[in-house]
Amino acid sequence: MTNEPTSADELLDAVGPAFSKLRRTSLLEVENPISAKDLSRTLVLNFVEELTKDPGREITVGSVAEFLAVDPSVASRMVSDNIKAGYLIRAASQQDGRRTVLRLSPQGAELMARFRRHQRSAFEYITADWPEHDRLEFARLMLRYVDSLAALSHRGPSAEPPRSP
Repeated sequence: MTNEPTSADELLDAVGPAFSKLRRTSLLEVENPISAKDLSRTLVLNFVEELTKDPGREITVGSVAEFLAVDPSVASRMVSDNIKAGYLIRAASQQDGRRTVLRLSPQGAELMARFRRHQRSAFEYITADWPEHDRLEFARLMLRYVDSLAALSHRGPSAEPPRSP
C-alpha cells in the first residue's frame, strides 16, 4: 500500500475506500474453477447451507428474500435457478405441511465445498507474501468483524453500537 495511514484517524478513514476496492476486485481474477453464474448462485446456497446447520431451522423463498433484501419475486427466480441447476431441492416442511422449504442437494453441497476451497486458495494466494502471524491475525479479525456485523443485524438498525471494553 502506498502512503500508508500514520494516525488512527487516517487508518479508520481508509477503511471505507478499502471496502470499495474489495467490492471492485473479484475472486474471479484469481484462478477460479467456479463459473461466474455459479458464483452468483452461492449467495443463495451459502444462506441455505448456513441456516440449515441449525436443527429445526427451515429456509423458505421468503427467508431468502429477506436475507438478500430483495423482492420475493427476485428471490423466487434465484431459488428456481438453483433448483434447475440441481443445487437446491424443494421439500415439504416438517413443521407445517403447507409450506415448502429449501435444502442443498448433493450437487449444491459439492459446489459449496469447491467454493470454500477456492475461497481459501484465493486468501492464501493474496496473502502469500504476508508473515504467517499477520495472515492468521487478519483471518481472526475478519471473522470477528463478520460476527459483529451479524450481531448488529440481529439487534436492528436503531440499536446502540457496542462499547469498547
